[in-house]
Formats: sequence, C-alpha cells, structure tokens
Amino acid sequence: MLEIIILIFLSRHIGKIAERKGQPVGKWKMYTVLAWLAGEIIGICIGLLLFGPEPVYMIVLVGLPCAFAGYHIVRNTLYKYPDSMSNAEHYIDEIV
Repeated sequence: MLEIIILIFLSRHIGKIAERKGQPVGKWKMYTVLAWLAGEIIGICIGLLLFGPEPVYMIVLVGLPCAFAGYHIVRNTLYKYPDSMSNAEHYIDEIV
C-alpha cells in the first residue's frame, strides 16, 4: 500500500517536470510506473537469486532500491530535455 502512495507522489513529480520541459505529461507518468515495476521485478529476481524464497523481507529490501533506480533513470532522462520556451520567457521576464 505504501508503495502505491509513493508511486503516485513520484508520478506527480515527474508530471510537473514534464510539463516544465514541454513534454507529454501522461507519457512520462506511464514511463515512471513502468520503470518502477520493471525495477522492482528485476530487484525481486536478484533477491531470489541471492537469498532464496524464504526470507521475504530481504527480497523486498533488494526490490525497493531497484524500483527507485527505475524512477531515477526516468527522472534523469527527462532532465536532459531543455525547458520549454514559455518557461524560458518567464525566467527572462523575472530577471528583467
């Protein structure tokens, strides 16, 4: 349950960044959710290989950082895009 709340918060954060960059918001939110799930699945597989099926909490402790890694990959990819022109004009008006 807590993961869903965190994922909603992170998707909103990515949506704000995408809006500032002039990118489609829904597309980047979808990428965030997919990267989170892919990272978590990869982390769970790694945890199963390392610890076996018995200590479930250890598997989750490996899966969550991998899920956050997926989020950070999407965030860093989005940060590489330049800001949209409307935001650049807003910053110029703010300076002058």
